[in-house]
Amino acid sequence: MANSADVYATPLQQLIDMGGPVIVVLLVLALVGLIAFFYLLLTAAVFAPRLSRPLKKALASWQEKPTPDGLHQLDCQSSWLSRQNPLQAMMTTAMSGRLAQRSPDTLREALSRDARAALEPFDAPLKVLEVVAALAPLLGLLGTVLGMMASFSAMATSEGQASASQLSGGIYEALTTTAAGLVLAIPFAALAAWAEFRLRRLNSMVNATLVSVLTPELPEQSEESATTASERGDSANDQPQRSTPQPEPMTCETPFAHAAG
Repeated sequence: MANSADVYATPLQQLIDMGGPVIVVLLVLALVGLIAFFYLLLTAAVFAPRLSRPLKKALASWQEKPTPDGLHQLDCQSSWLSRQNPLQAMMTTAMSGRLAQRSPDTLREALSRDARAALEPFDAPLKVLEVVAALAPLLGLLGTVLGMMASFSAMATSEGQASASQLSGGIYEALTTTAAGLVLAIPFAALAAWAEFRLRRLNSMVNATLVSVLTPELPEQSEESATTASERGDSANDQPQRSTPQPEPMTCETPFAHAAG
């Protein structure tokens, strides 16, 4: 059992022996980068703004006719995953603000603040990936310097009569740390660039969606029609009131509503 354990521990131990303490720091840095990357993926899968199919339908309905029906379609999205979508909350805020005749500047400021808060959870893991990609080659260079210092130290102690085996240890350490730093920096630099690209795409998508909500003009009632409606209201007080059918409130349809009917 001891021999088998030594066999499994040999590759990592050999790597540490070849590269020295710099390799240990690089391994810790790689672990931190992997944790940050998987955290970024999980956060994006649940909390990232996304324009789902129900939101596209509600947006199309709002653009065609900006009425409370579009806001009602958003309220019908009650699943757990849809509630974690910050774009749905921003669209609800924008539509309700338009219907309530809120100030455009105040509404835009509130939506801008919500958009920044929705993308803020992705800044920290993205920064970690960028730091790992930047530090890895510097640590490899540090290992190179330490390895060369070890080689020249061996030459100095032997008074210029150092053998090739004495010099090869420091040079081997220098080359190992350089290669390890580059191997670590290249993929993390690519991951950081991909994450930043995706973050910019999300920002553009959120801005375009909110602009689509704020652009349509609401049907406004003219002054003449308002005056006519008030006159009709005054004359209606002198006449017996007749009951008028009230429209039924809209309800969220369920997938089994037609089957039950």
